[in-house]
Amino acid sequence: MADPSTYRPAPGAIPLSPGVYKFRDAHGRVIYVGKAKSLRQRLSSYFQDVANLHPRTATMVTTAASVEWTVVATEVEALQLEYSWIKEFDPRFNVKYRDDKSYPELAVTLNEEYPRVQVMRGAHKKGVRYFGPYGHAWAIRETVDLLLRVFPVRTCSNGVFKRARQVGRPCLLGYIGKCAAPCVGKVSAEEHRELAEEFCDFMAGRTGGHLRRLEEQMQQAAAEMEYEKAARLRDDLGALKRAMEKNAVVLGDGTDADLLALAEDELEAAVQIFHVRGGRVRGQRGWVTDKVEDVDTAGLVEHALQQLYGEGNEQVPREVLVPALPDEAVHEWLSGLRGAQVDLRVPQRGDKKALMETVQRNAQQALALHKTKRASDLTTRSRALQEIADALELDSVPLRIECFDVSHLQGEDVVASMVVFEDGLARKSEYRRFQIKTFEGQDDVRSMHEVVTRRFRRYLQERERTGEWAVPEESTDDNGSPLDENGRPRRFAYPPQLLVVDGGQPQVAAAVRALAELGIDDVAVCGLAKRLEEVWLPGQDDPVVLPRSSEGLYLLQRVRDEAHRFAIGYQRAKRAKRLTAGELDSVPGLGETRRRALLKHFGSLKRLRAATVDEICEVPGVGRRTAETVVAALASRTPAAFAVNTATGEIIEDSTATAVPRSGEET
Repeated sequence: MADPSTYRPAPGAIPLSPGVYKFRDAHGRVIYVGKAKSLRQRLSSYFQDVANLHPRTATMVTTAASVEWTVVATEVEALQLEYSWIKEFDPRFNVKYRDDKSYPELAVTLNEEYPRVQVMRGAHKKGVRYFGPYGHAWAIRETVDLLLRVFPVRTCSNGVFKRARQVGRPCLLGYIGKCAAPCVGKVSAEEHRELAEEFCDFMAGRTGGHLRRLEEQMQQAAAEMEYEKAARLRDDLGALKRAMEKNAVVLGDGTDADLLALAEDELEAAVQIFHVRGGRVRGQRGWVTDKVEDVDTAGLVEHALQQLYGEGNEQVPREVLVPALPDEAVHEWLSGLRGAQVDLRVPQRGDKKALMETVQRNAQQALALHKTKRASDLTTRSRALQEIADALELDSVPLRIECFDVSHLQGEDVVASMVVFEDGLARKSEYRRFQIKTFEGQDDVRSMHEVVTRRFRRYLQERERTGEWAVPEESTDDNGSPLDENGRPRRFAYPPQLLVVDGGQPQVAAAVRALAELGIDDVAVCGLAKRLEEVWLPGQDDPVVLPRSSEGLYLLQRVRDEAHRFAIGYQRAKRAKRLTAGELDSVPGLGETRRRALLKHFGSLKRLRAATVDEICEVPGVGRRTAETVVAALASRTPAAFAVNTATGEIIEDSTATAVPRSGEET
């Protein structure tokens, strides 16, 4: 724990200008980014008596080892630079609203020849029309199912669409009238695109014309005594009205607005956002964050607006309604993003204030639900880390734990995995996998020694390269990890407080020996043996036995099991690739390039084996003679059967085994 006075800048060295500042820890990792109208006034507030600071701020300044700043011309520039640095470095102490899920949206792929309606998540793509976000994917599918009666746009994947064109038969939706079946030419590409555009018009709120058109067609059909057609149009009209009922009008005059409300306490805050388009609520999302500083409501609103619009995925509407006004710089920034003036304000009366109260109630319920779900989790993780520190007699709780596991099948395809847990949670972006290079065989001890040596040799190389961890800001990736001179992530830049190996005394001894050979003596090592879940420490004849109810043991088991899962997945992928490639290696005239092209085109060896000569000829670079050779070679070869090792769950190729499908599975 550092004393903030040891890295406090001289009072006259801090400028009075607006700017952005970064706190770094002892390893050079950025742990906090902030902006200020006056850097001197803002930074001085951190270097007061630690007892007077907010608890999380006190933790941050005592974790930090240095502070640096960048001067900018305006507050808007400071806001933009702060957001870009938060995205770049991912500081652990910054206010970051965390989605409890990835919100789905209804997407229409107008950038394709035959537009498709589907559920999409993540970043927006150019040429795709989005509606939402929705709270649940099933809500999108219910809406789409209703609208497909009137707008039968395709919803199938590209693979299904291509297959239907090849065989000349549409899918089930094409037979029951919920797809116009452009795959078999029932409608042209232009007619299908017109259907997709009408679908988008209806979803965008332009519903009156479609309803009037259907009513006129229904009345005309009834007048001409075409009662079956009239009944079908009546049902179509009812489907559209039911879809409209799911998004009732909440604001008049076709208002486009985003409403943001907060619910907060001393430690956490929840934000809820309603997206209103054309006067209707088109989407809703919510986030929760831990408060790092004593941030007021306006500050939380500022961070929420940065996250909502900073990615560029969400278009800024004409009105943004908030519970408290942030700095004027935020208003200027939003107007710049929209390219026109944005009305950023607090609603005072009328329908908009009433709707804001509804959003506020949703935020309060979200915060209460979050506390119910996570309060025990936060407490449990803290208790687990403390129990591990006490059991292993560590100087401090292991905030970063790395676990290694070795996997192979009878000495072949030997691989290893490294998983990382920080603050008791998996950090999957820092998982790494290794292919054992020096030997093949069933020697887990030598494999463990090799992988630990390789990981920490890279750690020492990165430390020497960066010069006592003074990482320049331009040499980091989006996760805040250092980059090398070629722009690739430096994968092993930070050491763990605890290294866990999957195994007992031999594996622990191998890891300790690898660290000693590299001169590293500040990383604790332990092993977790599967048989009795015993914790082994270096140089001890007897294991540490944690109670079965121990949260510390449960966390170690989770870390070990995650390393095992990650290693097994890599090992099986390598084995499957080797077996698949082996099936095609002996085909005459088939080189590496065309083997890859065939597997990429058909997706699997099973589909390639079932393909005809004409279908194989469709692959670029494959002629008829080669296609006939491939078909003959695969037809003369019986697919390998596989046996299951019941002790380990491993799948083993066995030419003598008979592949018998389990209930509900295909052979």
